[in-house]
Amino acid sequence: MLKITKKGLTTEQLYKELNYVNHSREKRLHYANLVISQPELIPELLTILFKVDDKVSCRAAWVFEFMCGEKLEAIIPHLDYFLENIHKVHLDSAVRPVAKVCEYVVTAYYSKTENKIQTALNSKHKEHIVEACFDWMINDEKIAPKAYAMNTLFLLGNHSDWIHLELKLILERDYQMQSSGFKARARHILKKIKS
Repeated sequence: MLKITKKGLTTEQLYKELNYVNHSREKRLHYANLVISQPELIPELLTILFKVDDKVSCRAAWVFEFMCGEKLEAIIPHLDYFLENIHKVHLDSAVRPVAKVCEYVVTAYYSKTENKIQTALNSKHKEHIVEACFDWMINDEKIAPKAYAMNTLFLLGNHSDWIHLELKLILERDYQMQSSGFKARARHILKKIKS
């Protein structure tokens, strides 16, 4: 495992390192902390994440999600690039962490606790997030990205009525065909929209 003290990783070296990332929390956290300690690696990580047909992109997405979970503000200089490219991500195990990062960003944006995301996220960013979330809702995605998208759209819809209307239509339309996990989350979100 790479030591955090190593400096100046290239995209190729980071790519090789990502082969060691697996589903374990320990590995994801190790590499997330590596990237947090060396923010110059974030563009490299995103470059790999958006090699969307490459399986290693999923590992980059896992690390990026953990990085955002640990230090969300590290995403700020990269919001444009990240959000302009999220619609390209299509491998299941990359879509889930990307959807989660969108939820992190929007949750921080609407937080009662003041934070830097609130000044960094602009209307164009929100448009990209809304578009991607609606795509995840209507496409044949697994439950996790749909659940994150639902919550993200619900939050954004508190300030744009049309989002709640569209979300409600999709949830009610797809309700019967979806898993019990989807149904539970959909009931929760529909109840919140109505109140």
